[in-house]
Amino acid sequence: MFTGIIEEKGTVRRLTGGGVLELEAGRVLEGTAVGDSISVSGVCLTVVDLRQDGFSVDVMPETLQRSTLGALVPGSKVNLERALRAGGRMGGHIVNGHIEGVGTVIGRRAESNAVLLEISAPEGTGRYVVPKGSVAIDGISLTVADAGGDDFVVSVVPHTLEETTLVDARPGTRVNMEVDIIAKYVESFLARTGGRRGLDEALLDGGFAEPGQL
Repeated sequence: MFTGIIEEKGTVRRLTGGGVLELEAGRVLEGTAVGDSISVSGVCLTVVDLRQDGFSVDVMPETLQRSTLGALVPGSKVNLERALRAGGRMGGHIVNGHIEGVGTVIGRRAESNAVLLEISAPEGTGRYVVPKGSVAIDGISLTVADAGGDDFVVSVVPHTLEETTLVDARPGTRVNMEVDIIAKYVESFLARTGGRRGLDEALLDGGFAEPGQL
């Protein structure tokens, strides 16, 4: 599990035909061992080899097809984050590293000290994105400023912009997207328990409402 707080930008050394992605990195190597998980631009991958100046991960064909990792070339920058340790600060939101699909940046504009990015979500994922909710873009935990249909807007502060690959995001840039897992669990729960009635029962059982209030 990750939080969407990027620790550094790594550099792609190469992506082999056998699906081995070799990366140059520094900070995320601290305390990392073979078998550990690292988020690479939002994709949870397992470390299979460590070097003094980087590490390697195996990438399955499906992952290459469903994310932007298949388009990486030597010199490409990626966002890196080590898995959350128990007792660590939860600075972003719950990020699993399981990509829903690839979205596309369709707009970029400045707003005071922030940059607003408008993103077209992969088909079928827009319903999970709500204003003031959370979404992970290329592994970065971001707050949704506005949402409607399959398009939504996120606001990126200067620090996040400079420390991640979003500094180069422009209309046409493809990005990995993971929706908030809580939204998916709520949808699944309601589908299994009869929609509105299921939600009412959950609120009553949890003590969040009294009989007659719903």
